[in-house]
Amino acid sequence: MNAQVMDATTLPNSIEAGLPACRVDPVGHPHVDQRAILALAVPLMASNAIQIVLNLTDVWFVGHISTKALAAVGAVQLLVVVIMCVLGGVVVPVQTIVAQSAGSRRYRRASRAAWSALWVTLCVAPLFVAIALSGHIILGPFGFDPGIEDLACEFWFPRVSGALLGVAVWAMLGFFSGIARPGITLLISIVTTVANILFNAVFIFWLHWGIAGSGWATTVAQGCGLLLALGVLLSANFRRGFGSHLTWRPRGSRLWQLVRLGVPMGLLPAADFLGLWLFQTMQVRLGTASGAAAQIILMLTSICFLPGMGIASAGTTLVGESIGAGDRRWAMRVGNRVIVLTMLYMGGVGLLLALAGPWILPLFTAANDPDSAATAALAVRLLWLAAAYQLFDGLNLGAVSCLRGAGDATVPTALVLPLSWLIFVPLTHSLTFSPGEGWVNFLPQLGWGAAGGWLAVVIYVVLLGTTLFLRWRSGAWHTIRI
Repeated sequence: MNAQVMDATTLPNSIEAGLPACRVDPVGHPHVDQRAILALAVPLMASNAIQIVLNLTDVWFVGHISTKALAAVGAVQLLVVVIMCVLGGVVVPVQTIVAQSAGSRRYRRASRAAWSALWVTLCVAPLFVAIALSGHIILGPFGFDPGIEDLACEFWFPRVSGALLGVAVWAMLGFFSGIARPGITLLISIVTTVANILFNAVFIFWLHWGIAGSGWATTVAQGCGLLLALGVLLSANFRRGFGSHLTWRPRGSRLWQLVRLGVPMGLLPAADFLGLWLFQTMQVRLGTASGAAAQIILMLTSICFLPGMGIASAGTTLVGESIGAGDRRWAMRVGNRVIVLTMLYMGGVGLLLALAGPWILPLFTAANDPDSAATAALAVRLLWLAAAYQLFDGLNLGAVSCLRGAGDATVPTALVLPLSWLIFVPLTHSLTFSPGEGWVNFLPQLGWGAAGGWLAVVIYVVLLGTTLFLRWRSGAWHTIRI
């Protein structure tokens, strides 16, 4: 059949056989195999859901040190994530490169990407250490209570310096996800979580290292996860199938490829998290109830966000494999399906959380706390606003993950940066504060309080999801080669 007159629903047989999540019906028409997508996505969802357990565990252990310790960790946790995204973004393209390499059957190129990411991580190690040693310099301008700042710096050094190991684990998880082996990703996540729980107990309660013990526990747990990942990578099956024992030597062109793609890929979530951190800071400035309500809601909505990221991550692999197999049209089809599944999951769970809010939210506040009733009542109302944007956050996550699978990094980042810093942050300030309450006076200040801040989040996520989806649907990534 001539390519020019080929029916839009028919693919060449030579390509059909190598396309991911492709099911061919009896008359030869290809269809997206949803079961194949779910077989990849569900373990990735479970792997990300384990992060929820990890977060809750850390909160429990630190909370049993003191409430100041909990406040100190909350003050810097998102900043640590931002640092990991900026400095460790160079490993984010691993999944893309590996998926495209696996799709084109270049398996040694796939394992070389994993090793290259470890070399790049080693190169940025001095930056992690320098930032870890600069805790008071970095945190001082934010005006934290001196006691909280001292505790935050105790946690800061082991957590930031150890984040280097977390970045290396990201690289390994990207490799296993890129070759569609999510079961290994899940295993590494489970081992890391269990190790974190054990080391938290040992370092905090047995060795009495206090809040620093929590930071060291996370660092050591990530080290355990990295050792397990390297053991699997160098196992007999991977040496035979991917030549993983032969591809460890660094190559300048491969290192530069990771830097070229990884810097914008890392800046995109960093810009998002920085905006979110400023949003949280504004809610805390409003008062205890609004700050506590924001923390509880963000923790609850991670039930949508983290597993949703798992579904979206399947899109990175499937789009990358499709491009590697030589069919960008199929990449568009399978990517569209992943985006829809991500939206359905996040929108559905967001609605369920909002409906269950009156029963769930009081569980996160102490009955004898004077701010408990006000926090729970406010959170019940705000949870509906948080639920309203979950559908579009699914659109955002699905679109950006599919774009990542295509190697489209620079333009999406250029789109997100102004949305976050020129729209979201100023809009949050304007809608949240009354005149004289905020940080600056040159912006309009409508004084809608916590509801205004969360309305700004809704507007931002709708714009973000729509913008990135339009970029995906434009097909501009068809011309990108990595």
